[in-house]
Amino acid sequence: MKDQLGSGLLVAGTTSDAGKSVVTAGICRWLVRKGVKVAPFKAQNMSLNSFVTREGAEIGRAQAMQAQAARVEPTALMNPVLLKPGSDHSSQVVLLGKAVGEMSARGYHGGRQESLLGVVTDCLKELRGTYDAVICEGAGSPAEINLRRTDIVNMGIARAAQFPVVVVGDIDRGGVFASFFGTTALLSPEDQKLVAGYLINKFRGDVSLLEPGLDMLEGLTGRRTYGVLPFTHGLGIDEEDGLRVSMRGAVRESVVAPPVGDDVLRVAVCAVPLMSNFTDADALAAEPGVVVRFVDRAEELVDADLVIVPGTRGTVRALQWLRERGLADALVRRAAEGRPVLGICGGYQLLGRHIEDHVESRAGSVDGLGLLPLRVRFAVEKTLARPVGIALGEPVEGYEIHHGVAEVLGGEGFLTDDRGHALDGCRAGAVWGTHWHGSLESDAFRRAFLREVATAAGRRFVPAPDTSFDALREEQLDRLGDLIEEHADTDALLRLIESGAPAGLPFIAPGAPA
Repeated sequence: MKDQLGSGLLVAGTTSDAGKSVVTAGICRWLVRKGVKVAPFKAQNMSLNSFVTREGAEIGRAQAMQAQAARVEPTALMNPVLLKPGSDHSSQVVLLGKAVGEMSARGYHGGRQESLLGVVTDCLKELRGTYDAVICEGAGSPAEINLRRTDIVNMGIARAAQFPVVVVGDIDRGGVFASFFGTTALLSPEDQKLVAGYLINKFRGDVSLLEPGLDMLEGLTGRRTYGVLPFTHGLGIDEEDGLRVSMRGAVRESVVAPPVGDDVLRVAVCAVPLMSNFTDADALAAEPGVVVRFVDRAEELVDADLVIVPGTRGTVRALQWLRERGLADALVRRAAEGRPVLGICGGYQLLGRHIEDHVESRAGSVDGLGLLPLRVRFAVEKTLARPVGIALGEPVEGYEIHHGVAEVLGGEGFLTDDRGHALDGCRAGAVWGTHWHGSLESDAFRRAFLREVATAAGRRFVPAPDTSFDALREEQLDRLGDLIEEHADTDALLRLIESGAPAGLPFIAPGAPA
């Protein structure tokens, strides 16, 4: 291999949410099943859904999922820059797994981003020195010409590594041929040399009807299409910023009422502003007989058996939002009636009595909802951890990502160590709270928790004894690998990964200056 470094590929997209994350994960799973030692990589990610690695680094959940697809342990090298939006104009910058401060979009793209190119290329080089192949995921579109000069995640990283590029397009949105052509034509001649071809995502119908268009596209661009992936339901993976509960195809419903019946458990997740790690609800949606909805109106809590207040990047802002919409009063009524409520991370914090925040919102002293006996003080240093413990008599694993430090003033303990010493969270009646994301992915604990919820809600629901969240996740990743193996030209993809972009790819005018 060239310079003794692993080969690679950049999966770009015509738009955000074109399917880059899915395709990257699918290629990783396909390659590892072939015996290739492969790693995912995304130089810069913008997401409120994050994960904590074993070494205590914060990265995007999508990259952690892709690492699982590749059957490797996720590390900070796989996502060196993570941007966590705090408003429409600024984000927290997480560099190599650690928060380094807040920055405006103008400040970031005005110089800070370009200065990080050396950091991300060093991370990519280290991965290439360890793995046979690295599959990179781009962000947004490579044809965002106003950002090309400072780009470190699309053509910037492709140029630095001399990786070939496959552009993914979502045909379900329409206009995919124009998007492929326009994306390529807007790139500079040097960038176009690396764009090897295209991959169509979410196709419905007879592929033979599409083939004339593929031939015409190749005639216009000189680039082939490496596959047509069919529209497939239930391929949920950890989203970056979308709002979708992935397991078993549960989706957002704000109007449609869930099924009725005493053997069905209905869960409402408050869709608070800057909601983070809403993937916590995936494990509940994986349970047969559990219906999960994301809601934003007080009346939608009336028939819910469990209400979850999820994590958020803006605890005080979320608290204000709950009050403005009448959801806060509805939660207080639920607690008084002994109806189950679960707060996770930021949702746990705002259920407490008092918040002192001079870090995240800088709002100072704020009264919480008073449903749990705790005070919260925001610390400058972020807590990042992968704790293990016991809750409801069952083992629990999770991960922590928060600035808020909770002082529990009473109530019952929730998560403890094996000696019964409190680790995190508390309970008051039918209200629970914890900082631990991912705790519901622990199967035995999830079943025990749902039994308690069903009892408090007066439902006959009984959790299935054999639902394995890890097994369901593996099934999904295998399905992604199957999509690539069955619907892409894998021989051509493998040649592309090993040998780079074909020589002599034609230039399509007009190109944007580099």
